[in-house]
Amino acid sequence: MIRNLGKKNSLLNQYIAELRDEQIQLDAMRFRRNLERIGEIFAYEISKELEYENREVTTSLGAAVVPVLRENPVIGCILRAGIPLHMGFLNYFDRSENAFISAYRKYQKDGGFTIQIEYLSSPALEGRTLILTDPMLATGASMVLTYRELLDKGRPAHTHLVTILASVEGVEYVKRNLSSSEVTLWVGAIDDELTAQAYIVPGLGDAGDLAFGSKDS
Repeated sequence: MIRNLGKKNSLLNQYIAELRDEQIQLDAMRFRRNLERIGEIFAYEISKELEYENREVTTSLGAAVVPVLRENPVIGCILRAGIPLHMGFLNYFDRSENAFISAYRKYQKDGGFTIQIEYLSSPALEGRTLILTDPMLATGASMVLTYRELLDKGRPAHTHLVTILASVEGVEYVKRNLSSSEVTLWVGAIDDELTAQAYIVPGLGDAGDLAFGSKDS
């Protein structure tokens, strides 16, 4: 159920290193572009798991039989940090339909928080392949709750959950709450520590703020 692409040497790790680097993070455009490029890498790897069919293509000199996607997946994005990562997927699955979900932490006076979903827009998902993206998997609660909310649109044939940085705790939470027959979790790196405030360490900070600017909490 877990596909950790960062375990093999590739350009993915170069881009993750730049995402983590506090000096390179000062360039918001580069930060967004690295999120997008990582999305493209994940899209290519996930494309190997999808179903294909042969299609005859007419050229100026004859005909060629080429395996092409049987059906494009639905690409889902947890707003707002997920937008550049989502665009990386859409660059490759350019004919895909899209889903957008607003999920955020609502903090309480005691320092705890609950996950709130205020908006969800999605095509029908019954029997489809769903790719759900979010750059960070801290506790795992947002990803699991969002997936369950999307089931109101139909049960996908299979779902690929994609995150760039995950905590060990977040990965274990997903494994406990979702079946490997339903989902595959794709990660770029897994960090050991999750603070009491549910921040990944060493992580990279707040991906949404680094990509789009700080917000009034």
